[in-house]
Amino acid sequence: MTADIAPDVAAYYGTHSDYSDPGSLAARFADLPTDLALLARVVRNLLIHRAEGAMFGRAIAVDRLHHDAETRYVDGIVRLLVERDGRSLTLPREVGDRFVGVCRDFALLHCSFLRSAGVPARIRCGFATYLDADLYSDHVVTEYWDALRGWRLADPQMADPRSAAAFGLDFDPMDVPRERFLVAGTAWRAIREGHADPLTFGHWRPEDPLAGEWFVAQSVRLDVAAVNKAEMLLWDIWGTAEDGYRAVSDAQRDLYDRVTEAVADEVDFDAARALYSRDDRLRVPRRVWSLAPFSGPAHVDLRAAPSATDALVTP
Repeated sequence: MTADIAPDVAAYYGTHSDYSDPGSLAARFADLPTDLALLARVVRNLLIHRAEGAMFGRAIAVDRLHHDAETRYVDGIVRLLVERDGRSLTLPREVGDRFVGVCRDFALLHCSFLRSAGVPARIRCGFATYLDADLYSDHVVTEYWDALRGWRLADPQMADPRSAAAFGLDFDPMDVPRERFLVAGTAWRAIREGHADPLTFGHWRPEDPLAGEWFVAQSVRLDVAAVNKAEMLLWDIWGTAEDGYRAVSDAQRDLYDRVTEAVADEVDFDAARALYSRDDRLRVPRRVWSLAPFSGPAHVDLRAAPSATDALVTP
């Protein structure tokens, strides 16, 4: 028995976005494997999370933290990798030569590899239960089309056995159970229906808790953009978040309630595309406000207005 995917959906997610496109460096993908798990392991061997220095037994250079953090396009990630080590991407990099990123970068590069192989894929923003026993942790994973089982979740950051062991994973990271990773829309619904405490979603820091309803709202906005192939940095702000991003108005709640009817574990492709193309509170503009963790807040001009050229033209 096989699962069915509409041809337009397969074509949309099987081709690159502005962010996942390797561009002039596409030839570097020529010798990559095509297997999902092997591609995830390639990603894992090229990248290191900025918080993983201790796990790998090496301090991460401060200049790498600053330099790599704002690289939002895959061609930029690959360019940095090649400058540091010009060998095939299939060969593991020394820790000091890896791209220093966050979960979004692992998922985006994995998604890029899959799309280059013609596999429909997208990144999903949400919250993992397996990174912190007391928190739904802000996280990003890959969602890919499996011809037998439909859309499945994969976490390429956990493709290294050391990572999986460090977090005590008890499942295959190439098939993350939906109850272990809540996409942002599912988390929003749980909060709105009174089934979950909003303060358990995000990053908990005693001096500045990045958690709560507003944080989940931002994740919903990021996930809607990602489903529409605008794979933003996790600290990019636009639309409904421009005025007081740590507040959520009743109008915004109503908007996100409607959004999560189309974009949760199940994605209504036509509805998601229509919502995004018609509402500038959701659609990524040419300029975003980036709350960069190292460089500091700044307005950033994107290469092009994401999805502007392929947005739905609907009366």
